[in-house]
Amino acid sequence: MKRINCSGTRTEIGLQHGKSATTEIERGLKFYEDLFQKTANLSWSQVCETAAKFEPLLSSDYPDYRTEMKGVAHGANVPYLSILAMNVRTEIAFGLARDGCTAIFWKTNTSSFLAQNWDWQEEQQQNLINLSIGQEGKPAISMITEAGIIGKIGLNSRGVGVCLNAIRAQGVDFQKLPCHLALRTCLEKTSAEEAVVALQKAGVASACHILVADSESAIGLECSHIDIIKLRMEQGILTHTNHYIKEHNGVKDLLALKDSPTRFERIDQLVREQTKRLHDIEKLQLEDIRALLKDEENFPTAICRSRTDDSSIATLFNIVMDLRYPRAEVVAGKPSSVPEILYLVPGENLFGNADR
Repeated sequence: MKRINCSGTRTEIGLQHGKSATTEIERGLKFYEDLFQKTANLSWSQVCETAAKFEPLLSSDYPDYRTEMKGVAHGANVPYLSILAMNVRTEIAFGLARDGCTAIFWKTNTSSFLAQNWDWQEEQQQNLINLSIGQEGKPAISMITEAGIIGKIGLNSRGVGVCLNAIRAQGVDFQKLPCHLALRTCLEKTSAEEAVVALQKAGVASACHILVADSESAIGLECSHIDIIKLRMEQGILTHTNHYIKEHNGVKDLLALKDSPTRFERIDQLVREQTKRLHDIEKLQLEDIRALLKDEENFPTAICRSRTDDSSIATLFNIVMDLRYPRAEVVAGKPSSVPEILYLVPGENLFGNADR
């Protein structure tokens, strides 16, 4: 997986991202052009027209994100609206893209782990990057993202981490923050609670579950274009997959991934079994969390997912964050295989004035 370190102004960060990931961005744009044509009968020009509906909000309320995305576009020599479309892909066609994943937070007196498998079309594996960002006056960030997208799954130098579960439900509000930019907002905050306050104020434009955590707590945010409902830890644990746990009035969960409830039940079962097996829960280690996400019961639509005859969605990476240090280990590919492992330490090898 390509590592890209960016620092400086928003324009400079975007330019460095775009220039360093030009090949991956071009492939990613072709992937999404084909995907939306095939699954929603939308041409790329129609996709970009939809994305442009977020322009008034970005110009007035989030000019820094807009400037950075323009930098990415300039660096990669692609149209700005194409980069914007990638960053709001969750909102296109009311969340048609069906990413699958299983996320977990587990806190003890001595550890705080946040982790997930990210499942998506295998073709996008080659377009994933480890993007690290240093910004003046803000925490340093290290995330795993699709090239061209400026916010996704990762952690910052203040020990705030974020995970994402896609949920397919109709409805989008172009006056609220797109899902991937909401993730970036979390990564720019100094605590989980600060991130939650920011998202509740902004609103989230479409359906998703955002799990934001720091070394002391985790909060799940089930988002729709209408509301945000909080989920709290139970005995230091919070898990989620790809469907609403709570009822959202006026919003219908289309349950795009029928195995989501099964995976949700399975991860809770594994947590209970792991608790009994450890005896002393204070001995919980990063490897214990990854072991949960290696599970292949109900193969191929397991927690560690493989493609099927009618779906090319599979686990493309696994991330386990230790928010007390903060650091993360990333498995590029299925955690059940013999994988490439990347180590993420926000702020490491970055130039500029990143807040450590």
